[in-house]
Amino acid sequence: MSRTGKKPVTLPAGVTATLEGGQVSVKGPKGSLSIPMVDEVTYSVEDGLLSVKPANETKRSRAFWGMQRTLIQNLVTGVTDGFTKVLEITGVGYRANAQGRNLKLQLGYSHDIDMPVPEGVEVKTPDQTTVEISGADRQAVGQFAAEIRRWRKPEPYKGKGIKYRGEFIFRKEGKKK
Repeated sequence: MSRTGKKPVTLPAGVTATLEGGQVSVKGPKGSLSIPMVDEVTYSVEDGLLSVKPANETKRSRAFWGMQRTLIQNLVTGVTDGFTKVLEITGVGYRANAQGRNLKLQLGYSHDIDMPVPEGVEVKTPDQTTVEISGADRQAVGQFAAEIRRWRKPEPYKGKGIKYRGEFIFRKEGKKK
């Protein structure tokens, strides 16, 4: 039995959920999001609660049960509060600058890196070493943050690179003479 799947998703005021056309759609103040329904799971909406139950007792339906509930919870959180990832850039001469729908990164390469910002994602650079990525879709925000981080992962000796705020970088000791 899935402990996560047993709990119904509460729909806050101003958020509506509809089940139609093989999609679970959630509409709220920050937009609308949807995910496809899975046949192994049954969905029901009543009294401001959206509940998910396995359609049968197969291992596959029990596996999808908790995951589908979590995906729906992410939709509800996205249309009410949104998601944010903060990246910190460490290194001499490393900097970022948001210019309209582009993010310009200078990371020690011979050229600047221009990354187009995907639809539904907002990027802010409060200072040259901080990048704030926000949006309603958790997957899109996390994917764009991972693509930025991929250009310079933090290295273990000096800690130079791009890391998530709060991420611990295991540091190594350098060579000894």
